[in-house]
Formats: sequence, structure tokens, C-alpha cells
Amino acid sequence: MERLQKVLAQAGVASRRACEELIRQGRVQVNGQVVTELGTKVDPNLDEISVDGTSISGPAEKVYLILNKPPGYISTVHDPRGRPTVLDLIPRQGRLYPVGRLDAESEGLLLLTNDGRLTHRLTHPRYEHEKEYLALVKGRPKGATLSQLRRGVDLEEGRTAPAKVRRVSRKEGLETLPGTTWLRIVVREGRKRQIRRMCAAVRHPIQRLIRVRMGPIELGDLPVGRHRSLSAKEVRRLRLPWPGKSKQGKH
Repeated sequence: MERLQKVLAQAGVASRRACEELIRQGRVQVNGQVVTELGTKVDPNLDEISVDGTSISGPAEKVYLILNKPPGYISTVHDPRGRPTVLDLIPRQGRLYPVGRLDAESEGLLLLTNDGRLTHRLTHPRYEHEKEYLALVKGRPKGATLSQLRRGVDLEEGRTAPAKVRRVSRKEGLETLPGTTWLRIVVREGRKRQIRRMCAAVRHPIQRLIRVRMGPIELGDLPVGRHRSLSAKEVRRLRLPWPGKSKQGKH
């Protein structure tokens, strides 16, 4: 990561001091967002940078992958503790970055890309992309508990936004351990370990957590540990405003 004004100067836009003035004037965009703060750090190989609407950087070819992450892998580019990361599961395709994160012990859908603008769109809170999970929890939550999860749960940093929550029926064919219940949970926030903390707060700790959807993209039957490229149609759908319509039925 390098300072934005340094990247601009190295790209031949202007002198370092002149580039700083361009930033102050609001003429520089990073991933489609105006940046006015000097010292902003960017990755010229990942971020899309433009001055007065003219692009000065960005990878020539965009890559979009969906991975069915198994437990035990860290959702980051590099782990200083030497633990396996999700990038160990895919062949090298340039500099890819996970879109958001899944806990090491969590499973399921993870997007990876070198498209900085799309990453910003999918992770910024104001876009409110839905994220859908299957959560195997200890015990059998009562109706009042499910209602509490739907309304919002008080965590250390404040109450969570309303969520969609329902029990998973046996017809859906998920393997259930004795004394546990599968829940289908849909949230729009992206707090750290949010689903686990919500369930722990209502005294039904999670035994297993699988993300099955992110916005309009579904995990489907992609095998655990495998990945595939997103289709052009899927990428277009990710770029569109997401209405948040769920196919889950009554909650």
C-alpha cells in the first residue's frame, strides 16, 4: 500500500505537491469515490484511481471468483501466524483479495476479485447487501427467541439491525446433530462475527455456520474447497442495486 499522492506522481499525473492539491480539490477518485484526505493508502495494482474522470491505474483484466470455503482457512491474503489462507485453495491469478471475511471456523460462499470498485460496493454499509447463512445452533430456539433475533439483539457496540430468521425444515435435508437446530439467517450488516454473537446473546451458540448467499450470488452445489469463475451475468447482477428480495418465504 502506498500514499495516493505518491502513486499519482509516479504515474506522471503531476509533481507530488501538485497531486496533493488535486486531492484537496476533490478531483481524485478511488474506486469511484472522491478522496480528499492526504495520506490515503491505495494499492495501484488493485484500486481503480482516476483524476478528473480519467483512469490512471487498474489491472487490465478483472477476475471474479466464488469459493466454497472449508473450515480452517483464514479469509485474508497473508497470515503472519502461518495458517492456511483461502488463497491456498485457488491457483494464482494475479493479486486477488477476499470480498469481506468469513471466520476461520466458518464455511461457505466467499467472493475473491481484483476489482476494487466492486469490492467497495459489496462491503460498504450503505449498500446493505444481504448475506444469508445456515446456522446450526445448540438447543431449539423458541418462537420468542426467533422474534428477538428478527427485531435485533443488543451487542457491545449497539443493537443489530432487523434480520430475517426462521427454522430450517427437515425437508431441506440438512444433517442435524442431536440437541441442535438449523436456522436460516439473513442480515444486511457486516459486523465482526455478527451471526455468532447474535446467537450467543440469546443463549443458542453456533456449532456450525455456512454462508450460502451474498447479494444475488448463491453458493448452490459448488463442492467444499472448490471455486469457479462468476459468469458475466452474475457480475452484472452484482453491479446493480440489490433490492434484497429473499426466496425464503415466511419468516
